[in-house]
Amino acid sequence: MPKQTFYYGNRRQFIKSTSMLAGAAAFGAPYFLRAQSANDRINIACIGVGNKGDSDSNSAFGLGGNIVALCDIDSNTLNGKNQSLKDRAAKNNRTYDAKLYRDWRKMFDEMGKSIDAVTVSTPDHVHGMASITAMRLGKHVYCQKPLTQTVWEAREMRRLAKEKKLATQMGNQGSAGAGLRRAVEVIQAGVIGAARELHVWSNRPIWPQGVARPEGEDPVPSNVDWDLWLGPAPLRPFKKGVYHPFAWRGWYDFGTGALGDMACHTVNMPFRALKLGYPTAVELELASRVYPETFPLTSRIRFDFPEREGLPPCKFWWYDGNPDSKHRMFESGNFIPPLRPGADLVKEIVAQRGELPASGCLVIGDKGKLFAGDDYGARFQVIINDEKEYTAGDKHEACTAVPQSIPRSPGHDEEWFAAMKGGPPAYSNFDIAAYLTEIILLGCVALRTGVGHKLEWDGPNMRATNAPEAAQFVKRQNRKGWEIA
Repeated sequence: MPKQTFYYGNRRQFIKSTSMLAGAAAFGAPYFLRAQSANDRINIACIGVGNKGDSDSNSAFGLGGNIVALCDIDSNTLNGKNQSLKDRAAKNNRTYDAKLYRDWRKMFDEMGKSIDAVTVSTPDHVHGMASITAMRLGKHVYCQKPLTQTVWEAREMRRLAKEKKLATQMGNQGSAGAGLRRAVEVIQAGVIGAARELHVWSNRPIWPQGVARPEGEDPVPSNVDWDLWLGPAPLRPFKKGVYHPFAWRGWYDFGTGALGDMACHTVNMPFRALKLGYPTAVELELASRVYPETFPLTSRIRFDFPEREGLPPCKFWWYDGNPDSKHRMFESGNFIPPLRPGADLVKEIVAQRGELPASGCLVIGDKGKLFAGDDYGARFQVIINDEKEYTAGDKHEACTAVPQSIPRSPGHDEEWFAAMKGGPPAYSNFDIAAYLTEIILLGCVALRTGVGHKLEWDGPNMRATNAPEAAQFVKRQNRKGWEIA
């Protein structure tokens, strides 16, 4: 695990750090912006401005960024965002004159020298390529989760961030939560003892998957550039409501399924607390019907982690599947009860709550358990072995005795801006976020190789030593015109 050093202190100290470059040494004298004082604005280009891209671009503007370019394959989305920022700038008496693009490659060709940083908020299959292109040009990057669609892309982004000394942040906003950081402190202080098992489950998918590709083709709407939306993925016909604007997560060519969507949130806390690093093996233990082009409706994946930094071996089980049989994704009657941890593991949780929460993270140690019943680890409870019930982390005396060791955040996006101005690295910078993403995506590799095919994993070399066929899922072969070396 990479060593993490942060210096946020309180909010006043944080604000001071954003106006000074004195903290630059904290991560190796970063690539300096042309904005050399707190009064200068950082020139930001936003790639993908719908859905999360809408809030990401709003945040960049609100934190003082000078939005110089907007890019989206959907002209309705693009023009709507442009007008929204124009109105906001007028209201705040700010200058705004962003150039509009459909193709981010053209944007970099024409405006590369005028851009300091980018936000990347596209579908998953474009995250890596757009971010890597930006980073190779020396641009700071804020990229939505999952950071990439493939293991190779995650490794390359981690390498580039370090090599070029860039300010980076992944959009797993729960990283900024005091609760998540407190849970890391509590686990690492040994409150529940040495952890040997980790169980994480999610209520995703909430989008179509576990389906076959529909036949036929529909006219492409005039506002959508379908070729640009496909980007590096293989060509396929447009089908209304099947992929764009938001039905793509369950497709192998475009998304990363429930695992990619949510594990960057739900596994974030235990990944840090348990210093998980590279597993030695990954296996899809069980899944519902597997279709050729989409992720299954429910699955269980096991990751085996070796001894690391004095910690014992640990097994991590991931479970996904939507437990709401009335959800619209099951209108065709295809509901399947989702896989979940065994009843003996969660009996105290069910006894106290009356049911198992739809999502959760359970860390099992030699002395007790820590349970977080939300997607971000923001609120956690602890039960020591001789206790009958879980107690909230802020009330359990074993937890309250643990001193604070991790600085608290002034805000997730604020951290990125501080880093760009010479402050400390953001908590979810790519040195750890790309590492987390890479490990999570091994689960997707296991999903693609099939049930019961245990992958013996060589982390440093990104290969399954016993399954050469897995290599095709580690690094994608991009479509012609979208290659990246």
